[in-house]
Amino acid sequence: MPQSGRPIRCRLIPSTVLLTAVAMGWFVPVAFARGGIPPLHEKKHAAKQQVETLEEQWRLAQLAGDVATMDKLLSDDYIGISMTGQVNTKSQQLDRMRMHKVVLTRLDLGERQVKLVGSIAIVTSRAEVEGTNEGAVVKGTYRYTRVYQRLPSGVWKITSFEATRVPGPRDPSNPRHSDSSPKATENVPPPIQPQ
Repeated sequence: MPQSGRPIRCRLIPSTVLLTAVAMGWFVPVAFARGGIPPLHEKKHAAKQQVETLEEQWRLAQLAGDVATMDKLLSDDYIGISMTGQVNTKSQQLDRMRMHKVVLTRLDLGERQVKLVGSIAIVTSRAEVEGTNEGAVVKGTYRYTRVYQRLPSGVWKITSFEATRVPGPRDPSNPRHSDSSPKATENVPPPIQPQ
């Protein structure tokens, strides 16, 4: 029923336009300008920076043998695969550091990339490593993948790690083998020649 001589639908038009504008996102930039929720790309950039900072904390903790920092960075369900193929839980990894089974004197990182997938950050990098692992000298180039998970509290924890040795220079006469591996013809008898 009309009130004051105007139909109800005339009064609804401004409200409808306002609701349509909000639904289509016309007022979103105004919210950002006033300190509202940042755009998704800003959130991703900030998350990547957080993970890169944690990567540096981990690198310094490795070099210093700082078990307390490592303990804070590792998730309780952490599983790592070392450069020798050994599988370690969080407690095993921390024990290896406490007992100086792994001692790194050089850990230079490069070619780092951080990929975000929801609450997961996947870090890949190239590492120049020197030190010892259970008394054996370790020196070389490795590629690794470290996986972080963001907890509901917003804290990132390392949940997985895997390292792979990058092979040395290739033998020009046999591109399938590196200089450090035995040649395919070593310990293999010569082929039998037809008579």
